[in-house]
Amino acid sequence: MRWVMKRARFYRQSRRLARSLRFRLAMSYAIFFAILVVAVGLILRAMLGASLDREMRAVIDEEWAAAKGYMRIENYRPEWAYDRADPEESLIVNQIKGGVYLLMDANAKALEFSETYKGIPLSTQAEIAPIIKSRSNRVWMYKTDEDGVRYLLRQGVMIDRNQQPYYMVIGKPVSDIEATLNRFNSYYLMVAVGAILVGLILGWLVAGRALIPLNSVAQAAQEIKGSNLKVRIPLRGAGDELDRLIGAFNDMTTRLDNSFEQIRQFSTDVSHELRTPLTAIRGQLEVALLTGKTVDEYRDVVVDALQDVELLSNIVRALLQLSQAESGQLVLQVAPIDLAPVVADIAEQFEIPAEDQKLTIETAIECEGCVVNADRLQIGRLVTNLISNSVKYTPNGGRVRVELKRHEDLVQLIVSDSGVGIAADHLPHIFDRFYRVRKMQTKSVQGLGLGLSFVAWIVQVHGGKIDVESVEGKGTTFTVSLPAADAGPPECEPELDLGATALP
Repeated sequence: MRWVMKRARFYRQSRRLARSLRFRLAMSYAIFFAILVVAVGLILRAMLGASLDREMRAVIDEEWAAAKGYMRIENYRPEWAYDRADPEESLIVNQIKGGVYLLMDANAKALEFSETYKGIPLSTQAEIAPIIKSRSNRVWMYKTDEDGVRYLLRQGVMIDRNQQPYYMVIGKPVSDIEATLNRFNSYYLMVAVGAILVGLILGWLVAGRALIPLNSVAQAAQEIKGSNLKVRIPLRGAGDELDRLIGAFNDMTTRLDNSFEQIRQFSTDVSHELRTPLTAIRGQLEVALLTGKTVDEYRDVVVDALQDVELLSNIVRALLQLSQAESGQLVLQVAPIDLAPVVADIAEQFEIPAEDQKLTIETAIECEGCVVNADRLQIGRLVTNLISNSVKYTPNGGRVRVELKRHEDLVQLIVSDSGVGIAADHLPHIFDRFYRVRKMQTKSVQGLGLGLSFVAWIVQVHGGKIDVESVEGKGTTFTVSLPAADAGPPECEPELDLGATALP
């Protein structure tokens, strides 16, 4: 039983290893290397065989030339004319006669042949006739003797003094070439097997080293939780595909972190901002149940409760819109827009509320044709929120000034007022959700504290920048800078359409 369990465990581990990316990379490398080694071996073997074949043909050609030089045919009989006292000439002639040698007449009658040629089938009349007729001296062929030995043979024609043709064959056994090629096969096979094993080991090591960043990504992904989205993998600095993968993973965790942060922020904002009106509604209803006696008293409680419910609806709607905006769920309708008439129309809409507060609204539109690539509704929301904010926080008799001008490649919208101003320690937080400066002069001002959050988002998605300057007791100036349309489109992705209604 234990043996069966061990075998099953080994089988599972083997399957897991076979499915691993490291194993597949190493095997792919080994297979490619094996194919390369085999291809190189085949090429080298072919080159070696061709070289040996050329050398053998050259030796046969030399013996052929020597045979034509030393042999004479007299009365249909071959005579070897050489100096028998010369050892070199004797050696050459003996090598020819003792090697693979055959001489036949035109009727395929053998006149002389070597002992070696006895085992080789003699050429027939049909085989030698074309060679005799063409008087060719260089026709190659292979023949096998009765023992299975192959020979490379050169066939040709010898002419005697009477111009009678004779058929001659000189050759060499190719067994030496075959033996050399077989030794090459054996040696190369051993070298190839060793090289493939070394390549497999190197492929395994290189694949393991190359996959270290991937394992880091996998380990980091396993460590990521909703409360731990700050995990980042350091780049290797190689600028390769793995670095791009690590960068994409880090960007993904950043986006996840931002999304989770938005969810947490949304939950915090909802719980914080809804608690007060809900508490007020509950208190009013409880008081009505305990003390209410007449229809008018109940009606007053219901009216107050409905006002608080309306406030709750406004808060939830504004939060949902802002969350959708920041998460990129909505799409902007971007087109070239001339800001001059947009700013002028919106500023004119605030003249009546300003008169009620005895405020002066000044407009200074210095450029006609201040065109930007933007969403018309969102730009309207931006201008409306800025002017509304200035009107609300400027006391009676004050002044609100709206300017529009061109500065280099930017279109600038400047909204300034002579209101209560913002203290320096509050300026970094005024674009945060629900952030409101609490002091005596602004205690009566109604609002949710979301208007400037929308303004900051609108400026951001249009590729612009917003600056604020304020002196407490003297007023505040907001400066919005957007890329002009002829300076190129904004470097941002259009995102949402929220409508042009101002948020308090």
